[in-house]
Amino acid sequence: MSNFVKKWQSDQKQGVSAKIKDSLVPEGPLRDRLEHATRQINIQTSKLQALSSRLKERDQRLFEMVVKYIQRHDMAHATIYANELSELRRMEKMVEQARIALEQIVLRLSTATTLGDVVVVLAPAMSVIRKVKTGLLGVMPEAENEVTEINNMLSSILVDAGQLGSIPIDFRAANEDAERILQEASAIAEQRMKEKLPDLPVGYESPLGEKL
Repeated sequence: MSNFVKKWQSDQKQGVSAKIKDSLVPEGPLRDRLEHATRQINIQTSKLQALSSRLKERDQRLFEMVVKYIQRHDMAHATIYANELSELRRMEKMVEQARIALEQIVLRLSTATTLGDVVVVLAPAMSVIRKVKTGLLGVMPEAENEVTEINNMLSSILVDAGQLGSIPIDFRAANEDAERILQEASAIAEQRMKEKLPDLPVGYESPLGEKL
């Protein structure tokens, strides 16, 4: 066993609750890896923000085309652009949801001061990041390798933190927490889109039944 592990491994006679309370995240390799993972997540968040800005610019152009053709009473062309706008807004919501979810993960990581905190934060974080990656494949395929690398880093940190503190991982609770994070991110993303994006004139409704 390495000196690092020996230094931070809790007394086997301690209870789990005492270990979680007393086992501060050590300075050194584990802390450095946490900070590196956080930086990588922040980089992805910035890329998602840039992508969101580009999508909003396209949203505005499509919206103007829909309005133009409605004013000309050319509903055939208005419908084409409106359907494209509907798909774009689904994409925009997905990107915004992913960005908000990653921001929540960074916020939680920044407040993790004990090994127990790290385990509690990372277990759902990995589930969130896996789902974010899946959602982004069709929108931002270039992010797949980077997000996979982040997930691998967090997985390694989770295993080491759990071993160092002898802390059991409750995967059921972690999955439930991940779902809450994603649901909250989805609700926030939807609300932000309603506040920032204009509705189509005359309550246009797409053939899919989705009012824009």
